[in-house]
Amino acid sequence: HRIGQSNRNILSKIFQIVVYVILFLAVLEVLGISLTALTVFSGAVGIGLGFGLQKVASNFVSGLILLFEKSVETDDLIELNDGTAGFVRKTGGRFTLIETLDNRELMIPNEDFITSRVVNWTLTSKHGRVQLIVGVAYGSDYELVRQILLDAAAAHPLCSTTYKPQCFMDEFADSSVNFLLYLWLDDITQGWRAVKSDVMFEIVRQFGDHNITIPFPQRDVHVVKPGGESL
Repeated sequence: HRIGQSNRNILSKIFQIVVYVILFLAVLEVLGISLTALTVFSGAVGIGLGFGLQKVASNFVSGLILLFEKSVETDDLIELNDGTAGFVRKTGGRFTLIETLDNRELMIPNEDFITSRVVNWTLTSKHGRVQLIVGVAYGSDYELVRQILLDAAAAHPLCSTTYKPQCFMDEFADSSVNFLLYLWLDDITQGWRAVKSDVMFEIVRQFGDHNITIPFPQRDVHVVKPGGESL
C-alpha cells in the first residue's frame, strides 16, 4: 500500500527523533558520562519539560494517531467543527496545514483533529451530496415544482449520473411549502458551493418562466383605536 505524503512527513519526524536520541547516547558514551549519574537531574528536567511541552507532546501523539488511522491525509477535503473547510496540504509533527477555499493557509494543531468533530469529504470516496431547501407559495403546481427542481439538478454538468437527484415535499411552513432537493456530485472537491449556486440560479429562472412564486414572510398588522375599534 502506498504511503501518503502526510504519513511520510510524520515518519520522517519519528526517524529524526530516533537519530537524535542515538547520537545523544553515543556522545555520553564517548565522554564517559554514566547515565545513572544523570538520573536525578534528568528526572527533574523531565518533569519540567513534561509540563512545559504538554501541548507539543499532545499534538505530536495526535499526529501519530492520524498516521496509523489514515483518517486525514494530504489533499483530503475536510470541514472543521467551526465550519472552516479546505484541503489538507501538509501534516507535520505539531500542526496540519489547511488551504481553505479562499486560498488562506491555516495551521491547525493536530490535537484538534482528535478531540473535535472533523468532516472528511473524501475519506473513502469523492462522491458528495448537496442539499437545497426551496419554498414555494401555497397553491402552486407542486408536481411542476418537483420536476423543475429535479431537472435543474440533473442538468448541471457536475451532477452525478450514477446517483440521481431526489426531491421531497418537506414542510408546510407559515408562508410556503418547502421542498428538499438532494443532488450528488462525482467529485465534491470541484466545488459544491458553485454547483449549489448554479442550480439555484436555474431554479429561479425556471420559476420565473412558469410564474411560480418564492414567498417571503408576511404579517397582518391591525391598528386598534383607543375605543377598541379597528381602523
